[in-house]
Amino acid sequence: MSNTNTLATQDRPELQELIERIVDSGFVGASLRVHDERGEWVGSAGVSELGATTPPPVDGHVRIGSNTKTFTAAIVLRLVAEGRIELDAPAIRYLPDYALDERVTVRMLLQHTSGIFNITGELYEDGTIVPGVPSTIAGKEWVDKRFETYRPEDLANLALSKPARFEPGTGWSYSNTNYIIARLLVEQVTGRPLAEEAQRLIFGPLGMTDTVLPGASTDLPEPHPHAYYRYSDGGEQHTVDVTLHNPSWVCTGGDMISTTADLHTFIRALLDGTLLPEPLLAEMLRTHDTGIPGMPYGLGVFVQETEGGATLITHNGGIAGYATLMYSTPDASVTMTASLTFVDDAEMTLAPVFQVTQKTLVDAVFGGEPGNALSDKAS
Repeated sequence: MSNTNTLATQDRPELQELIERIVDSGFVGASLRVHDERGEWVGSAGVSELGATTPPPVDGHVRIGSNTKTFTAAIVLRLVAEGRIELDAPAIRYLPDYALDERVTVRMLLQHTSGIFNITGELYEDGTIVPGVPSTIAGKEWVDKRFETYRPEDLANLALSKPARFEPGTGWSYSNTNYIIARLLVEQVTGRPLAEEAQRLIFGPLGMTDTVLPGASTDLPEPHPHAYYRYSDGGEQHTVDVTLHNPSWVCTGGDMISTTADLHTFIRALLDGTLLPEPLLAEMLRTHDTGIPGMPYGLGVFVQETEGGATLITHNGGIAGYATLMYSTPDASVTMTASLTFVDDAEMTLAPVFQVTQKTLVDAVFGGEPGNALSDKAS
């Protein structure tokens, strides 16, 4: 039986059993938070670190990977509301010193329709891989360089020096670079670091005291569960604790730290109209086809159509042994946020299990059968 830690305001043994089964499928630990018509339920299962018996904190600090993108998109849209950014303006208007295609708009950056090279590497349909900076698909190379600092300006310039994947606006391809450029755009327009704008526009107004934009800091606030990475060297397998590492390699594509409580606060405020005026929320939820069945993409969010006919607003993230899930109904009446810890590797061995876990949780909380989910690794 898995170790458990539950602070439930309601009796939901089926949810506790579910996260115990998730841990048994291959995860080190899992924490789940559900808000619905029955109130709030929070629980955890597994262990906080390998070799220990303490369960994960039910609201521990975790690296949220690509959930960072939803926050960044919301910040950009808040600046649109303030009249400081135009959504359909060429991004080069705000960043004239970068080699941006003049056809790339701010909207295209947030929507992943710019065609700009993904700084963490591009995988093409024929199996060709064009590497970028060392990321968690790089094995020992990433482990050896996990404390290096990368400047967002350098990441953007490197990506822009690579051939585009397609002409701007003619396709869809998930690229961390889009959000690195969005960060640079925010900082250029406001004259302040993205972290300060996040505090002014989101964290402060919503009272989100446990969400951090770490920059090049390797720290993770307490309490937190641990995350791991496995790699090969000289024919031998090694597993290392990568809880503390420098996330600047993925920058605003997936570097934020948060908790399941803060993620719930954020997605609820995003969808209930607290953060964005109705016309801009509508723009955020207006989607572009991704080629992933049932998973079109808006501006920093997927709008997932389940096989049961339900609509969910979501973004998930994964980075170096951490995975986070963030789901809500469009009216924010039901939300689910979760964090998972695991032993990551270059082959993304646990990705199929992660797919099953997403489906299982969505079915349990929202009912119905979800469409095919994206393996949303920050790498």
